[in-house]
Amino acid sequence: MQLEFVALSDMGRLRNNNEDSVLAAPEHGVVVLADGMGGHNAGEVASRMAVTLIAQHLGEWLPDNSGASMRELRRAMAVGVDAANRSIFEAANTNADYHGMGTTLVLAVEHQGEMVLGHAGDSRAYLWREGTLKQLTRDHSLLQEQIDSGLLTLAEAAMSSNGNLVTRALGVEDLVLLDVQHRPIEEGDLYLLCSDGLTDMLDDEEIAEELADSTVFDLETRAQRLIDLANRHGGRDNISVALIYAREKTDDGLAQLL
Repeated sequence: MQLEFVALSDMGRLRNNNEDSVLAAPEHGVVVLADGMGGHNAGEVASRMAVTLIAQHLGEWLPDNSGASMRELRRAMAVGVDAANRSIFEAANTNADYHGMGTTLVLAVEHQGEMVLGHAGDSRAYLWREGTLKQLTRDHSLLQEQIDSGLLTLAEAAMSSNGNLVTRALGVEDLVLLDVQHRPIEEGDLYLLCSDGLTDMLDDEEIAEELADSTVFDLETRAQRLIDLANRHGGRDNISVALIYAREKTDDGLAQLL
């Protein structure tokens, strides 16, 4: 199989700046996406620091560790996230303009035929496989805690004003826990990483309907259409989308279209 990557970000309809950051490094099989928060545009500083530092760490570690165990990779991911977290935390506590800044995080790393996902906050990872969309990450948010405890139904949660209150993020404390999972990659898999600017505007059914459109062959077009749809639904926040597609290689080495 051959993996194809695309990463796009959009300011949305109502914001004056983009506090999301997203980076795809196909040469290392890595995607990192972050959604920043904080005043004086500090959110974009936090998200940019997270994406840059984590991608740099993994880009240096992966080439020399292609035979590493899954445990070793998970450790490398945790080390990179911890270093980014401490850098953001220190900046937030030493620069008045950056006070209170932080960022959510979701990242994907392809390793030995498996997709390894890590996240902190409410940026999400999904898997589109054989016509079914599955949310792989679980939001670290007050809203999700209220749903889990039975205080809110899904319908009530959709109308709640607590949707953007995250309970875990980089830069808020000197330590952060990264939730990590991994699963074998199958031919035709399409992984979606996104900020809540997408999922606040589109429910899972609408995302699935867009991904199911077989008339769209280009991966970047698929990502842009998700962003455009979120903007048509209001675009209240910055919108970032990254897609990773597992294509079949043909005999001449070219990948099959979607």
